[in-house]
Amino acid sequence: MEKIWLKSYPKHIPPTIDIPTDITLVDLFNEACQQYLQSTAYSSFNTNLSYQQLAKQTSIIAAYFQQKLNLKPGDRIAVMIPNLLQFPLVFFGALRAGLVVVPVNPMYTPRELLLQLKDADVSAIVVLEQMAYKLEPVLAEIQIKHIIVTQFQDSLTGIKQIFFKFYFKFFNKTKKYNLKNIIFLKDILVQALTLNPVHIKSEDLALIQYTGGTTGLPRGVMLTHHNIAANVLQTKVWVEQYINTAKEKHVLAPLPMYHIFSLMANNILLLHMGFENILIVDPRRIGALIKILRKTPLVLMTGVNTLYNALLQHPQFKTLDFSEQKVSLAGGMALQQATAVEWQKVTGKTLIEAYGLTESSPAAIINPLDLVEYNGAMGLPLPNMDIQICDDQGQALGINQVGELWLKGPQITQGYWKNPTETKNNIENGWLKTGDLVKMDAHGFVYFVDRKKNMLVISGFNVYPTEIENVICSHPMVANAAVIGIPDPIHGQKIKCFVIKKDKNLTEQMLRDYLHQQLTGYKRPEIIEFCDTLPLNTVGKVLHRELK
Repeated sequence: MEKIWLKSYPKHIPPTIDIPTDITLVDLFNEACQQYLQSTAYSSFNTNLSYQQLAKQTSIIAAYFQQKLNLKPGDRIAVMIPNLLQFPLVFFGALRAGLVVVPVNPMYTPRELLLQLKDADVSAIVVLEQMAYKLEPVLAEIQIKHIIVTQFQDSLTGIKQIFFKFYFKFFNKTKKYNLKNIIFLKDILVQALTLNPVHIKSEDLALIQYTGGTTGLPRGVMLTHHNIAANVLQTKVWVEQYINTAKEKHVLAPLPMYHIFSLMANNILLLHMGFENILIVDPRRIGALIKILRKTPLVLMTGVNTLYNALLQHPQFKTLDFSEQKVSLAGGMALQQATAVEWQKVTGKTLIEAYGLTESSPAAIINPLDLVEYNGAMGLPLPNMDIQICDDQGQALGINQVGELWLKGPQITQGYWKNPTETKNNIENGWLKTGDLVKMDAHGFVYFVDRKKNMLVISGFNVYPTEIENVICSHPMVANAAVIGIPDPIHGQKIKCFVIKKDKNLTEQMLRDYLHQQLTGYKRPEIIEFCDTLPLNTVGKVLHRELK
């Protein structure tokens, strides 16, 4: 496909950028720490971690891994920590020692944890104490050489440290665990150790990031230093003109950093650019989030549709000041038009949609940041990228034709860890088959249609659940909705929707009347079920598989 999207690039964005062949994430980290030495890198519960402290403490952690635990470059280390200051300390400490980081969701059950740790063949794990009990049944199945435990209050100071120590001790919020020969992170941080230089190559693995896929079984996406560093530079050139002029350099990190979106955007890109990441442990506590937004002028915020929608529902949100905010970025899942329109109405800022996936490190497509209003598109491909939209036979399609999105660029994974079958099925001659159905307009803007495997076939017609969900959510009395297909002996499938009410007075007939005006017959749900909640993953995506 001709790169027609380049004609729609903002004037200051080049079609290609220089990405050094030998660049590593440790290079980007060191540059940031040297340039922004006295600035705050991360903050959590009113405790600040400066770039200088970050450099010193990650060096100690790296040296401990290297000299006391005898971990070698290429060994895998799991990091099972929520958005606390310990996460970036351990993450960059591991990278500086040449280790491969395996981020783990702290909310995993022992079964899910076992699947991931066994597949990655980890040598060590750093786990939050409140989650350490989950390791006991896992260790009956696999052997992990080193277990490092961090306590919630480890990186806090002053009254906050005392408060949480008291809270967990006397209110018994930590389940008992029986693990032998554990090491406490706080004991590592007081060691007097000097890191021996580690030669890290650009093609070395930095990350094995697990993604569930449609089957729910874990697939470890292998991302090299070059993959992620390239994506940092691709994204940096897109955003820096809009946010580098800000007086304050505060950004919000409400999404978990064990997820690829926040891991790259907040933990690596914005750190590299000298910003302070305000870490949010639990973004579902919207009231607490509102207090932070009221207190701290933000330059940039990352989030998913679910989070932005939840903020808009809070009665105090409309009273906040958004004058300093430059960018609100939505990714991780499709942005709904109703959310985008309401966000702009309340904040006066355009909610910018971007697209990516774990296999692309993750950023691949993003809208111009000077977008005047929501345009319904995922955006334009980043510099140094090529894309195709293909049919089921792999033939390229034309303008406004719906097909599967294929991606090629420096940030694309080489494959899946110990899974040559999945690699062969999803990567062909450097092209990543995303499994997402999209279309491209004459200006090069790419529009998300649906997941390929989510597409329904009703009496021979292709039906996309995302389209129906967007229409349902555009009803002013609806808060959220999800659509699935269920078997039907006559039509093959029929449509069922789950709806959360914004207004309790909404009736099924009222919704059906609305959908009758908005959707043709075969797209209208046969079954409407009102519910109080929808099953979500930790990032806020609806788990359609559980609904089925």
